[in-house]
Amino acid sequence: MRDGKGPSRAPVLQFTNCRILRGRRLLREDLWVREGRILDPEKLFFEERLVADQQRDCGGCILAPGFIDVQINGVHLEGPFISREKRGAHPEAYLRSFEANAFHDVLATYGSLDNVRIVTLAPELGRSHEVIRALTARGICVSLGHSVADLQVAEEAVQSGATFITHLFNAMLPFHHRDPGIVGLLTSDRLPPGRHIFYGMISDGMHTNPAALRIAHRAHPQGLVLVTDAVPALGLGNGRHTLGQQEVEVDGLTAYVAGTKTLSGSIAPMDVCVRHFLQATGLGAPGLWGQGEDGHPAVSPEQAAVWSRPWRLRHCTPPSYWDWRSSREPSTLGLMQTS
Repeated sequence: MRDGKGPSRAPVLQFTNCRILRGRRLLREDLWVREGRILDPEKLFFEERLVADQQRDCGGCILAPGFIDVQINGVHLEGPFISREKRGAHPEAYLRSFEANAFHDVLATYGSLDNVRIVTLAPELGRSHEVIRALTARGICVSLGHSVADLQVAEEAVQSGATFITHLFNAMLPFHHRDPGIVGLLTSDRLPPGRHIFYGMISDGMHTNPAALRIAHRAHPQGLVLVTDAVPALGLGNGRHTLGQQEVEVDGLTAYVAGTKTLSGSIAPMDVCVRHFLQATGLGAPGLWGQGEDGHPAVSPEQAAVWSRPWRLRHCTPPSYWDWRSSREPSTLGLMQTS
């Protein structure tokens, strides 16, 4: 068999002794990667007649395609079209409404929307339904958050096209038995036929109590999407750091707007959020990435649907292999990119 080595051929890396997600199940299979792309081993062997240049033993760990964090600046625009009462760390002076010119106010604020995938807004703002329809018509996911909307207003927003909830439980009205607010969307019977609602959860041990994590997951496991809500202070240690034009104070696992007790986001990386979620729910890694006992994975490729665009595993640079039972961090984080 020819080795194909030469200046024009990139090396092939074979991951062995690993578990990978296939058909919503974790299977023990090897994985071949070249220049960040996952290869078909049959084509590699029979057509290119190649073998791996390097092998890496994963020690029985899960080989996962990295994490999709749907709260990324530039692709997820969170504010300024939000509630003053639930603005969180957003400076009040910069908040906006779209009552005057509706969608044109959005364009005047954001400029080009070419690279935008998600916009968070408060659905109780005047003319919000016009804006929701205009954004969804452009393939942009509308997320509800930083809001004082009641359940009826939230349901009407979903009927207009909204499909996501920004960091459930945080920066919204608390659940009440007479009017559950935005939280009530998880079990609402007034959603359009075939419409699925997804919701982000900050599982960092600070933003959301473990009992709340369990309640949300058990009520609507198909829609759960773990997010970090991380700020630039992530990884910089205790002390004062900047967040836009504000200062934030990091103390241990919390980040506050300096001089206040207002949470300014998370400083937990995604792997910490995943571990905390596993501990809080008792789900276990197979149920997280693959097929859980209830038949619904907590993290799955389908949840990339919140981007309103088709996704497929295309690049992996390289895949992360991670023992979810240990405290060590992933070796590297793989990437999932749009088609």
